Amino acid sequence: MTVRVLVADDQALLRGSFRLLIETAPGLTVVGEAGTGAEALDVARAERPDVVLMDVRMPEMDGIEATRRLCSTSAGPRVLILTTFDLDSYVYSALRAGASGFLLKDTPPATLLDAIHVIASGEGLLAPSITRRLISEFARRPEPSNHPLKSLDGITDREREVLALVARGLSNAELATHLSLTLATVKTHIGHLLAKLQARDRAQLVIAAYESGLIHPASRPAK
Repeated sequence: MTVRVLVADDQALLRGSFRLLIETAPGLTVVGEAGTGAEALDVARAERPDVVLMDVRMPEMDGIEATRRLCSTSAGPRVLILTTFDLDSYVYSALRAGASGFLLKDTPPATLLDAIHVIASGEGLLAPSITRRLISEFARRPEPSNHPLKSLDGITDREREVLALVARGLSNAELATHLSLTLATVKTHIGHLLAKLQARDRAQLVIAAYESGLIHPASRPAK
């Protein structure tokens, strides 16, 4: 199945470059472009893309607010934030708005194309540097309360262990190696976590781990 992509960026040259890159990749097609957040909403409603490649800084409506509106319903597209800036506030705001991934514009082309497929498949994606930024953001926030982690009551001890490692930035393959599990078993645990925590994707699992207090910012992310 071909993944339908909407490119939203206020720079026409960049939009054209992204379109050219995406159109040359098998299994991907660009169904529209937008130069503002408001235009992205209009084009998304008309073309119903699977994935929106979203810039943060755009006129009329920024990419964060556009993402929030696009992701307000379960039928909305997946959003991959792609920006020049990796500021902590952007990362946290984008993920809270419902973005499924966050990459920098200096990401290698092959990585970007892979990311679009990952996002379209229902997974979430965070570059390692972005995970570190997210941890830094939580480090500046007040410590979670000492109350029991009610939102995690339904998950098993093994699932807690998997969730903690996901929050530290480990990939499925790294999780399998670290926990001496098969890749299929890791995927099963991730699926259970998504269902039990009502998380849309992996990115929301990261937020759940920190906001529940399961992981504390002082913990270093895995290399």
